[in-house]
Amino acid sequence: MKKSLFVLSLAASVFTLAQQKPKTEKETQIEGVTITATKKAVEQKADRTIFDFSEQPTLNSGTLMEGVKKLPGLVVTDIAGMMYQGKLLAVFMDGRPLNISSNELQGFLDGMPANAVERIEIITQPGAEFPATSGGAILNIITSKSAKNYLSATYSGNYSFTNYDKYRSRTNNSLSLNAKNKFFGWQLNVGQTYRENMMLGNLDDLSSTYTDGIRRGYFAKGAMTFDLGLDRILLNYDIYHNNNDNYTLGKGTYFGNSYTREDDAATLNWRNEAVVTYQKRFADKAKKLDFKYNYSNSKSDFSQFSRNFNTNTLENESDMNVSTFKVDYSQPVKILDEGKISIGGLYEMQKFDTQSFGFTNLDYQRQTASSYVELQAKLKKFDFTLGTRAEDYDISGITSYKDSLNVVHTDNLTPFKKFKLFPNASIQYSFMPRIYLALNYNKKINLPSISALNPNNTTYQNGNSTTAGNPNLQPTIFDNYEIKISAFDYAFIGYNVNVAKNQVMQIMTRETETDPRTGKTNDFILNRQMNISEMTIQNFNLGLPIPLMIFSKPLSEIMKFNFNPDKINFIYLYAAYQKHIIPDLKTKGFLMFNINSQFILPKDVKLAINYFVLPAKGNYYYYEAVKPVGNNVDITISKKFMKDRLNVSVFANDIFNGQQMAFRSVFRQPYPVLSNKMDSRNFGFSVNYKIPTKNKLAKEAPNMLNQDKKEDNGGILNSGQ
Repeated sequence: MKKSLFVLSLAASVFTLAQQKPKTEKETQIEGVTITATKKAVEQKADRTIFDFSEQPTLNSGTLMEGVKKLPGLVVTDIAGMMYQGKLLAVFMDGRPLNISSNELQGFLDGMPANAVERIEIITQPGAEFPATSGGAILNIITSKSAKNYLSATYSGNYSFTNYDKYRSRTNNSLSLNAKNKFFGWQLNVGQTYRENMMLGNLDDLSSTYTDGIRRGYFAKGAMTFDLGLDRILLNYDIYHNNNDNYTLGKGTYFGNSYTREDDAATLNWRNEAVVTYQKRFADKAKKLDFKYNYSNSKSDFSQFSRNFNTNTLENESDMNVSTFKVDYSQPVKILDEGKISIGGLYEMQKFDTQSFGFTNLDYQRQTASSYVELQAKLKKFDFTLGTRAEDYDISGITSYKDSLNVVHTDNLTPFKKFKLFPNASIQYSFMPRIYLALNYNKKINLPSISALNPNNTTYQNGNSTTAGNPNLQPTIFDNYEIKISAFDYAFIGYNVNVAKNQVMQIMTRETETDPRTGKTNDFILNRQMNISEMTIQNFNLGLPIPLMIFSKPLSEIMKFNFNPDKINFIYLYAAYQKHIIPDLKTKGFLMFNINSQFILPKDVKLAINYFVLPAKGNYYYYEAVKPVGNNVDITISKKFMKDRLNVSVFANDIFNGQQMAFRSVFRQPYPVLSNKMDSRNFGFSVNYKIPTKNKLAKEAPNMLNQDKKEDNGGILNSGQ
């Protein structure tokens, strides 16, 4: 919109000058005007919030998980995974679901360097074109970058260390190459991450653990696009590999006897994904037809070796295969002042199986067929969206286990065969340019994690810890309501309500077992998943940028100022109040604060300070925060050199070492406490270098790829929905 207004204004100015020029002047022909868009650190849209990673050292100096945790409004816990403004997040990459189990998600994000990411979109109101299984909201990781008509290369890397109890090193490196010519465009992203880490854990007063680990991650993403007249074909292939090792020292009491356990754990994860897309384009640029086939495979191999018994005590292997074919079509139609209709369909097959010591204990299959239609219309200052998605599910499977006598027991998963409609609607009113009021509603579904369905699935166990899956979990249905006022991309105030039926809940209880031979008892912590009838999450939130020029310039001048967040001093305040309402449980709401500030120092040095805290005492599902969540201060100092080609930054994360997690279960007395502390305080430096390249293609005409064809999400990687 900014570009369009600027072009119209420029054209009007040129036309006016042409009419007013004196006859004696010589005419000057303008060959062309180049308009460069400025990236915004945070951008608010009606259905999503966009965070730029590429130009923010405070976000891209570590792993992707570390960057995600710094996003205002987003909370990551071991209890419920990732939530944004009270909504559970489904994780996508380049517009496609990751299709990995919940157990592997954190390892995947820890193994991906944040400097390989262009931006992150948090889609708070997924429309009908998104799968209904996206749940409350979507975290979409965009790695693609714009392909130029010459070879471009960017290197990003960093080094950091922690010193909680000893010196530990961490590195991230990534390289992005891309180019295009008159026949095709291509892109290659490669990278690695190496991370030494420590974690202290406590299960109530029963046991304590000390874990020393090494995480290694590698990835490669390749893409090519071929032009066929107006049409084009896109090919994508991604590969990710994680190789993690942990040493755990555990201490506790088992049937009245103190014990010390030493265990070594090893995890290998592989993920491969291939995508073929054919984009049919028409003379009418607003009309398009896409065909996409996607295949992904994820494999995981976990083992836990006991040094005490000199044998493996756990062996878990999993294999997931997902095939998806989808069609999307859209064209403009005359609805009110203007409008558009979008229709599409999808068919997906998923197969997941797990093994333990060579014994298959879960065989899971899912088939989903869906279609959608969505209408968009505009009437003066109003924008309307109305759509629905129809999905048909066929989920089945078998779980098996061996008892103490080695007898095999087999149970069928509770089948889920259902056809359901998922409507969505939104109204947006623009008070004036860049200030609007939005009302949104959508219905979504969240299928239980296949990891949670597996009754034998666990990644660590000792005498006081047991994790049990639940093959009878049922999907959760969400109704999401939201009202939001946004102004100038950064400021907003919103209220949303998330109503869930059959909510899947992680439950932690303290149990007692008795040895029939001796009569001695042993207490242990049991973690399991279960459905509860209903749950409501209310979330009130606001974001307010405070440019420090407010103390030196009149408000009338500030309102006319075109903010470039890369060039001003500001403080960005985010605050939220959230309450989880659960039947038969008296809950307390909790507050959330995030302060992000930037100061321009002499010589264009930038100082960024970020603080996040979620105070204690509030209820988070069936848990109460015993200690503040987050409570970390991060500082980054950065400067650009060599005509902005080189960006160097030094950083210190969690400088006061306040980041920890402690939750008390309030499901049933006695109320056990789960706590952990990681070596989150770290210091380091990072570099981002746009490598100068010389290529004969740079001398060719600038319009080598058809400029009329839209580059989805800004790059050639296939990231369209």
